[in-house]
Amino acid sequence: MELNAQITGEGSPLVVLHGLFGSARNWTSIARGLADIRQVHALDLRNHGASGWSDEMTYERMAEDVAAYIERRGLAPADLLGHSMGGKTAMVLALVYPELVERLIIVDIAPVDYQRDSFPTYVEAMQAIDLERVARRAEVDAQLAEAIPDASLRAFLLQNLVSQDGRFHWRLNLAGIGANLPAVTAFPRFDRSFDGPTTFLAGEQSDYIRPRDEGAIHRLFPQATIFEVGQAGHWPHAEQPKRFLALVRTALNH
Repeated sequence: MELNAQITGEGSPLVVLHGLFGSARNWTSIARGLADIRQVHALDLRNHGASGWSDEMTYERMAEDVAAYIERRGLAPADLLGHSMGGKTAMVLALVYPELVERLIIVDIAPVDYQRDSFPTYVEAMQAIDLERVARRAEVDAQLAEAIPDASLRAFLLQNLVSQDGRFHWRLNLAGIGANLPAVTAFPRFDRSFDGPTTFLAGEQSDYIRPRDEGAIHRLFPQATIFEVGQAGHWPHAEQPKRFLALVRTALNH
């Protein structure tokens, strides 16, 4: 599948992969912050942003999409930076196509299965809104509030609400995402490892990377180092952008 990309800067390539319900646009400021040392390719993964939709959304398929992007543009071996779902996609890409990857930077996710009962709630709440009867973005926010009381989370999800010719629509394949949530929250099994330099950046206040995950991380990524981003949760690039950029720059020079 052809993936939409936002390309910024000059230098050796850095491919950036967003998380679930995100898009390349979420990474605009980080891409600008790295544009002096890398040519940043921020991609929309399938069923997100301006990329194509598909009923199939496994990590193997998403990794194939990114591998095809890297190969078509002659970027290999590229550095990969992936957050959450994008981090799992980057890890699978490195394990299946190691020749395409120079180094990995994985943001607040581990190569393990997760139980996240809230994700179906988000999808169902967004699907339940009759966008034909909505005139203002605030109306959608108000309708989401009952199921999703966290205002910052609603603001993140509402970045996917776009208006065209006076009508609202979601820039997400909600049906495809909802049907594939079991695959998205899991991680495929591998009997191989990626031996390139790998950095995991964990939000100090997040539970996505914990000491319990270090065995799985080092089995698949034996060169991995793990750093905490202080005073940050699951979105350290948004919550602590200066600290995050400093850590990414260090990792890129590792």
